[in-house]
Amino acid sequence: MYLFIETIRVEDGQIYNLDYHTERFNKTRAVFWKDSVPLDLQEFIPPPPLSGIYKCRIVYGKEVKDVTYTPYQMRQVSSLHLVVSDTIDYTYKSAHREELNALYAHRGMEDDILIVKDGFLTDTSIANIALYDGRTWFTPARPLLRGTKRAELLDRKLIVEKDIPQISLRDYSHIMLFNAMIDWERVILPVNEKHLIL
Repeated sequence: MYLFIETIRVEDGQIYNLDYHTERFNKTRAVFWKDSVPLDLQEFIPPPPLSGIYKCRIVYGKEVKDVTYTPYQMRQVSSLHLVVSDTIDYTYKSAHREELNALYAHRGMEDDILIVKDGFLTDTSIANIALYDGRTWFTPARPLLRGTKRAELLDRKLIVEKDIPQISLRDYSHIMLFNAMIDWERVILPVNEKHLIL
């Protein structure tokens, strides 16, 4: 049985990007359950805590299975280790992360990994990325997961899709990590030997 997750940022009672999460939730259900009827995630989310930052985690199959709130503490990431996997597939935000966890175990002394697939940069174990060339933030056109924050940033034209070969990494000065819980410009690392271990 397939189980998938949506992770939604809730801050001071405000639920973020719910439309993007609902869209991905229903697209995933439509792929795996052809007879599924679109649902409104809002109807399944209990009233959120009114102060602080929380992670709302929705576990679902054809129907919503579980909804939980947990206080959110951002994981500190100041270095990335490049790992290569041409077979990893995380097209859908699955509750089963065995492949990602196996790659993450190869991070060595670094905080996270940057995954290369078929010679192209994709994502870290927890976030989409964008790279800065001095004028524009480019995000890989072939991410492992098309995140909801990524979709929002593309719609706002803050990032531009582009194939980014591993060999062109040095063409960029900085790398940014973002996801539903990590906002724009919260985690930016220089592209150098201290922060990116090739």
